[in-house]
Amino acid sequence: MSQPDLDSLRAFVAIVQRRSFRKAADERGVSPSTLSHMMRVMEEKLGVRLLHRTTRSVAPTEAGEHFLRRLEPVLRELGATLEDVNGFRERPGGSLRINTAEPTARWLLQHAVPVFQERYPEVSLDLFVENGLVDIVAAGFDAGVRLLEAVPQDMHVAPFGAPVRFMPVASPAYLAARGTPQVPDDLLQHQCIRMRMQSGKIYRWEFARHGQAFALDVPGTLVLNQVGLMVEAAIAGRGIAYVPDTTVRDHLQEGRLLPLLEDWCEPSSELALYYPGHRHVPAALRAFVKVLQEVYAPA
Repeated sequence: MSQPDLDSLRAFVAIVQRRSFRKAADERGVSPSTLSHMMRVMEEKLGVRLLHRTTRSVAPTEAGEHFLRRLEPVLRELGATLEDVNGFRERPGGSLRINTAEPTARWLLQHAVPVFQERYPEVSLDLFVENGLVDIVAAGFDAGVRLLEAVPQDMHVAPFGAPVRFMPVASPAYLAARGTPQVPDDLLQHQCIRMRMQSGKIYRWEFARHGQAFALDVPGTLVLNQVGLMVEAAIAGRGIAYVPDTTVRDHLQEGRLLPLLEDWCEPSSELALYYPGHRHVPAALRAFVKVLQEVYAPA
């Protein structure tokens, strides 16, 4: 029997985990048609059908489920073995896959990624943006970056940077036309740029003062699902956005946006890179942690 190649095996795992040829193709940097062809060839080589395909969905057959259960630990062990060998190199190499949210990815691209790539040019860094929390082990990521308070408890964490503070911001033009809110309830009379979470729910803005915390369901006719777009909309005068301070520092310094209700906005937790504690830590991941903690060291 002709055996499938390693790329096909990894592609099969990605397709089943994502339940989508398109999402798996995006993750692996190929076209959906390429993945579909790879799966047909692999099924022909194995002589068994692994996937149920329809125009709208894909799911493993009974044989595919059994194959996946046996294949995943083999691929994990192979990855750990390759990393062990990579540890004998003088400099980290290979690939590093990190899952993070969109605003954090923008921040990393501005500050940490340039330093990391200049220092470790042989590492292929794959930043995958996903605004909701995912199982990084099941999805095949080496690590994730989220607020420390959101990291699963069974993960090893490497915190970095100062605590992040969420705050409302608006353009000078918007505030000149609509007035400046003095307390959170004033937001109920404003046009707020709301955020839809990956779950489909609209995010409620959180405030705290003198130990009292509450969430406010603000009004607004513009709903977005990416912080970067919310910032751009606020700069354009479309309303008030509620975003992490790390995403708007330059805009605040240059006057494109103004902070609002600062006395009601307390810092949350710092960011943290996290990864499974029971796994071998790749040399490239150790190097990335070191860069993060250097770049974001407290002043």
